[in-house]
Amino acid sequence: MFQPPRCPNPRCSQHASPEPKFYLRNGFYSPKCRAHPVPRFICRSCRKSFSRQTFRADYHDKKPHLNPQVVTMVTSGVGLRKTARNLGIPRKTLVLKWRKIARHGRRLDLNLKSRAAQAAQATSCSGPLQIQFDEHETYEMRRNTRPLSVATMVEVRTRIVIGAIAAPIRPKGRMTKKRLAAIANEDVHFGVRKDRSSVACRSVFRSARKLWPKATDVLLETDQKATYPSYFNEAFNGVPRSHATTSGKAPRWAGTPLFPINLTEAILRDHAGRVRRDSWLVSKLRTFLNLHLAFYVSWKNWVLPRFNRDVHAPGVLAGMAPRNLSIGEFLGWRQAWGCLSPCPFGDGRRSVADPLECPLAYKLRLA
Repeated sequence: MFQPPRCPNPRCSQHASPEPKFYLRNGFYSPKCRAHPVPRFICRSCRKSFSRQTFRADYHDKKPHLNPQVVTMVTSGVGLRKTARNLGIPRKTLVLKWRKIARHGRRLDLNLKSRAAQAAQATSCSGPLQIQFDEHETYEMRRNTRPLSVATMVEVRTRIVIGAIAAPIRPKGRMTKKRLAAIANEDVHFGVRKDRSSVACRSVFRSARKLWPKATDVLLETDQKATYPSYFNEAFNGVPRSHATTSGKAPRWAGTPLFPINLTEAILRDHAGRVRRDSWLVSKLRTFLNLHLAFYVSWKNWVLPRFNRDVHAPGVLAGMAPRNLSIGEFLGWRQAWGCLSPCPFGDGRRSVADPLECPLAYKLRLA
């Protein structure tokens, strides 16, 4: 029988430090979308009512049984319009459902990485770290006038994706009269398009530093872009580090120095159609492209095996999770309360911050 781990009201005293039996059972209700009744509760302290569904990621969903199918299709390169047609629901309904699922995935990835960083900070284990960083281009709305740079970083051994953030850049390449006129027209309506790629790059490098606070002898591998050393030195200031570069025109097949990051970007383009350089699945707004990227990073880190021949996901190989998440667990417990959210690996009674839910030793992360 389900027992609520805490009061879901952040202003209640039973939210951060719940006492035993802080709630009263208040019957059940039978939603039309579920075959079983859902128990209700009342908090003894704030007197607010809630149910088991309050702690679930499909809270308020009318058709929760479609969520696994939505995730399977969207992470297989299928567009939202085609997914809506396949599932027999309106496109707008599918878009809203997808955005809710994507926000949940983004929170889950942040919560699990935050727990791993806190566990790393609390231990004395340290070791070398090898990361690779690259930027690849996509676009929003119009390919010729609104390009984007996607800053992506992976850890080489486990292939865990540290971050993938899209940022606007100025159009470049061949400038015809028609293209120059289109750029000038957009500058009038939306303002001059500024290059924000440095903001995205710095954010990804800072994420790597937070995730491995005790790492030593950090090795960064990139192409020869001149701005990368400054981002690297800024994020890992005070840590022994080295930077290896490879020409961007060098071969990219298996065995080449930058193959891990190039393969990660290729998989991302294949699984997320809207990231491709030339596709009908274009994002109209960069905000929702970043939401899609954040969801895919979460899916790749905690559900998908590192390679087809592997069993474990990158997060498991990095020692940040006890096992791969199933699709049901991935879409299970709501992650809106940060480290106080129910742990996705458990039955909902423990929080993400509880170390009992992840018994792996931190030393496995840097082995």
